[in-house]
Amino acid sequence: MKAEIITIGDEILIGQIVDSNSAFIATQLNEIGIEIMQITSVSDQKNAIVQAMQAAQSRSSLVLLTGGLGPTKDDITKHTFCEYFEDELVLNETVLQHIEVLFSKYVSTPINDLNRAQALLPSKATLIENRFGTAAGMWMENKHAVFISMPGVPYEMKEMVSNQVIPKLQTTFKRPAILHKTVMTYGLGESAIAERIEDWENNLPSHIKLAYLPNLGRVRLRLSAKGTSKKVLETQIDQLIEGLYPLIGDIIVGLDTGTAIESEIGVLLTQRKQTLATAESCTGGRIASRLTAISGASTYFRGSVVSYATSLKKSLLGVSESSIEKHSVVSAEVAEEMALGAQRQLQADYTIATTGNAGPNKGESEEEIGTIFIAIASPNGVTVEKFNFGLHREKTLQKTVNKALELLRIEILKNP
Repeated sequence: MKAEIITIGDEILIGQIVDSNSAFIATQLNEIGIEIMQITSVSDQKNAIVQAMQAAQSRSSLVLLTGGLGPTKDDITKHTFCEYFEDELVLNETVLQHIEVLFSKYVSTPINDLNRAQALLPSKATLIENRFGTAAGMWMENKHAVFISMPGVPYEMKEMVSNQVIPKLQTTFKRPAILHKTVMTYGLGESAIAERIEDWENNLPSHIKLAYLPNLGRVRLRLSAKGTSKKVLETQIDQLIEGLYPLIGDIIVGLDTGTAIESEIGVLLTQRKQTLATAESCTGGRIASRLTAISGASTYFRGSVVSYATSLKKSLLGVSESSIEKHSVVSAEVAEEMALGAQRQLQADYTIATTGNAGPNKGESEEEIGTIFIAIASPNGVTVEKFNFGLHREKTLQKTVNKALELLRIEILKNP
């Protein structure tokens, strides 16, 4: 079964907001065997919406729309649906009662006619309840396709999709089995990986596709399969993944279960009852931010020293003046002393330290722009690695954070 997604709103087209709705809907549909053919964003204009609907139904049997269901004049999706399906708006008493309850309980301003007008729905529409808001969803059909319209507010839309739309689609349509499994790799670029697994890739079955998904120091290899039996597909993909280990086992860190590497680190540290801290210069606290974004991080994360200034490297982390004078602040020696200083001061089992020159100017060191030193201190000592991540500052910093977490994970696994 094929589907398309249409997002409605000038705010998307001018870059005022990012369309996160399509990603969520696509993920949910794919999990039940519905293939997304196209995602389209259109303005708040009737002609644009109608043209998008006509084009979508020519390619797909399911079309999902978000946006344009609010109470103001620029919200025209319901009126457009009426024109498209040769229908008219009628009062839905269930929706009206729901709106009145929401206003009486949670809204300080009095309800007005614009709010009540949100209870008007096309007479042929099947109601999709909005349990968190006033903009009801609609399920409508013609001989070409099913059209599902939902509000653009993400948390309202997500509830509809998860608890109403997906269950109804599962009972309404027969769908193929679609399965994705993703192998996580670190430390090698996509072209180098492609060269090493070329023969393996050339011998993939026709119903199984491989996609390379690079992202700043890591590459995910996604295997996608379509068939009649999910169990059979899973067996086939598992066998193929086993065949990857003799080829690139040195860079495979596991399967992507949707769990971020910082979450995996947290699980490892919690299981081992060990602790972690960071000493950051060029990354300015970004590593600590990633680590503390995980719920429960307080059980293993001790803290962070953001020693951007050279004087703080010396006073807070104990970096020696002689190391700085001899090697500069961007050096393996300073990175090592930062890691050991954080380990000592914050009483952590593991520490990450970063120092480097992310650009655009060289600062206090003559090292080339893009040069980064990452140190990992563990109960068994300190390792330091040097990298050059290029001239783009933001890219360099993101790569540094990813690489630091990768190196930490490897170090933890080396010390059972």
